[in-house]
Amino acid sequence: MNPRSWLTYALFTTLAWGVWGAFSDIPAQHGFPDTLTYVVWSLTMVLPAAWTLRRVRWRVRHDARSLGLGMAIGFTGAGGQLILFHALTLGPTYLIFPIISLSPVITIVLSFLLLGERTGRLGLAGIVLAVASLPFLNDWAPGAGGAAGASTLGLWFLLAVGILVAWGLQGYFIKLAHATMDTESIFFYMMLTGLMLAPAALWLTDFHRAIYLGLSGPYLAAATQILNAVGALTLVYALREGKAIVVSPLTNAGAPLLTALIAMGVAGTMPGPYKIAGIALSFVASLLLALQPEEVGAAAGAR
Repeated sequence: MNPRSWLTYALFTTLAWGVWGAFSDIPAQHGFPDTLTYVVWSLTMVLPAAWTLRRVRWRVRHDARSLGLGMAIGFTGAGGQLILFHALTLGPTYLIFPIISLSPVITIVLSFLLLGERTGRLGLAGIVLAVASLPFLNDWAPGAGGAAGASTLGLWFLLAVGILVAWGLQGYFIKLAHATMDTESIFFYMMLTGLMLAPAALWLTDFHRAIYLGLSGPYLAAATQILNAVGALTLVYALREGKAIVVSPLTNAGAPLLTALIAMGVAGTMPGPYKIAGIALSFVASLLLALQPEEVGAAAGAR
């Protein structure tokens, strides 16, 4: 194995997730429902899962502990994906992804409380900045749109925070699983639970409305979601072959930054000074959270 292969994997994950995040909301904008985009994503997970399982002769750990942790990892990841696709139809991509990049906060706090792990000054600074950035990233505008508008004000923000919590919990479960499970088994359960939630996504789809089936619909969804799926797999390998203290800054901070830059360029918009301050704080926070000792930083990553 090339001693620098971890860098190739990490850079691919950063690029793949950055591009995926920037374009993942376009199918819904053209009339392809976000619930169907989730179904497309769940199907794209099958390809990298089959590839990696083939390398270990289709062996999957299925003892009670592995099954429980695998399902917990999968449902928190897949549930977050399902919420994400809906959130992207409500709010700006360049603000949503900086928020969810702060998911290591949850992982670190749970590891501190339940596993007795301790974080250093970088982790504490990252947590403080993460909390400080959230008010700046919301689009509070009291009174805007009257009573009807106020009822949905900031809904995308609440959904993004929910994804942050879900993926932070997933990181904690991954930390527990790594002690007894191989990465191929972990990724298998991520794929399996994604497929298990697909019928729920289909049930939530309004098939009475016209569904766009052109190139910018299911085809673009498939192209972007395969980047998401393969990026998750290459992150697993990057963390296995390289040091998390080096890999994590490229993925946890780099990918959301690339997403925000591409999304702002595509949208042709520049957020106001408070939003820019919130984005900057979230990126610095995610970078500090990533620069943790290996046993803390390795948890955040693949969905």
